Amino acid sequence: MSDPMRPRASLRTAVVWEVLQDALDRRVKATGRESLDVLDTGGGSGNFAVPVARLGHRVTVVDPSPNALFALERRAAEAGVADRVKGVQGDAHGLFDVAERGGYDVVLCHGVLEYVDDPSEGVRNAVAALRPEGVLSLLAAGLGGAVLARALAGHFKEARQALDDPNGRWGAGDPVPRRFTAEQLTELVEAAGLRVGAVHGVRVFADLVPGVLVDTEPGALEALLKLEEAAAELPAFHSVATQLHVLGETQGTAETDEAGGVAEA
Repeated sequence: MSDPMRPRASLRTAVVWEVLQDALDRRVKATGRESLDVLDTGGGSGNFAVPVARLGHRVTVVDPSPNALFALERRAAEAGVADRVKGVQGDAHGLFDVAERGGYDVVLCHGVLEYVDDPSEGVRNAVAALRPEGVLSLLAAGLGGAVLARALAGHFKEARQALDDPNGRWGAGDPVPRRFTAEQLTELVEAAGLRVGAVHGVRVFADLVPGVLVDTEPGALEALLKLEEAAAELPAFHSVATQLHVLGETQGTAETDEAGGVAEA
């Protein structure tokens, strides 16, 4: 389920949340600990951190924006999880100035790689924050989704520029510094020493469907959510997704999770 506090935002978060919640559940079973230590780099106002804390986990959010961290504190308090959410000011480059190296069961790196100077360093730092058996949730802007969106809006030259640009930018006014293909993200994860557990396309259709249709047509939101979930795992749709989600696992995590599952049975 998506964050129950923000039902309309579920179109943007549902697929990632389902994958993340499953990964958290598997880590709980494997470790035998009900509460995990989670690091959310670039976690902002807590779109994921607060729902994760509501599951009972301890979450440290690292973000460069004081305003975002203030909003995080308020949201965590309203959700009754202020004791399980800690916000600290920092960024991916200087991550270990404010976070513990090798101290987390799960690391979220959502919407970060688009903005850092060196994506490889960003992923390496995120992986270095993991315990020997841990999971990385990586979410970044997809190249194909931007090309498709510009083309459907009639901006064909911008669509072509995004397609040809090494950073996937459609022009000087593009607010996103960098976009990725699924292959580029999986390469970054594997180069950092993780095994790719899953790749999902996020917002394959949601950003292309008129909002008025979703808001006014009975059952449209639920149907669109189901369509997004069905398409998310299919490689054919990764190339047109607005965002791409990669789940990376340390080499021993899969075996440990399987063993945990057997033990539970």
